[in-house]
Amino acid sequence: MKRPAFWLRMSPQNRTMTGLLGVAAVMTSLSFAAVPFYDWFCRVTGYAGTTAVATSESDVVLDQTMLVRFDASTSAGMPWEFKPVQKEMEVQIGATNLAFYEAYNPTDRVIAGTAGFNVAPDTAGGYFAKIECFCFTEQVLQPGERVSMPVSFYIDPAIVDDREGKFVKAITLSYTFHTTALPDQQAALDLDNVAAPAAVRN
Repeated sequence: MKRPAFWLRMSPQNRTMTGLLGVAAVMTSLSFAAVPFYDWFCRVTGYAGTTAVATSESDVVLDQTMLVRFDASTSAGMPWEFKPVQKEMEVQIGATNLAFYEAYNPTDRVIAGTAGFNVAPDTAGGYFAKIECFCFTEQVLQPGERVSMPVSFYIDPAIVDDREGKFVKAITLSYTFHTTALPDQQAALDLDNVAAPAAVRN
């Protein structure tokens, strides 16, 4: 392969340095590209317990049932109280179900949070389809506010034909709430409340 003229004029040391910088640039680009690719891969395959996202209900409902357990936690520094309303449900495979989680902000300030989630065992992730979920959007709770948050889901009937999925008898859906920055509009209102005299606060 013919080398460019500028390459031939470079010293061996400069060629080595240029080559290493090029490799570093390529590796950096690949690392950024890998993040959305990995997220897409997890959603499509259910790898690492990532749930599927459905736009409609299942067309098939089986006579078989499966136990679904619900788990909740908060990350370090998140002061909310967060728990599932129901501990578990026996559901028909393919049928649409509605479960609820409850969050409470016991503090005297507005707090925003976003829920991360996963399904165990990992092999069931791609077959646990969520139609609607509070985890799709940021949640903002006022001081002392308590909310009930729904998640609509079904278990894809294809799980009974999966080489590993057909042995799954119970699925655990877990959510973890993380503190996030307040939306700009809400943050501005919060600052106004802090600056206002105590006598005019609600």
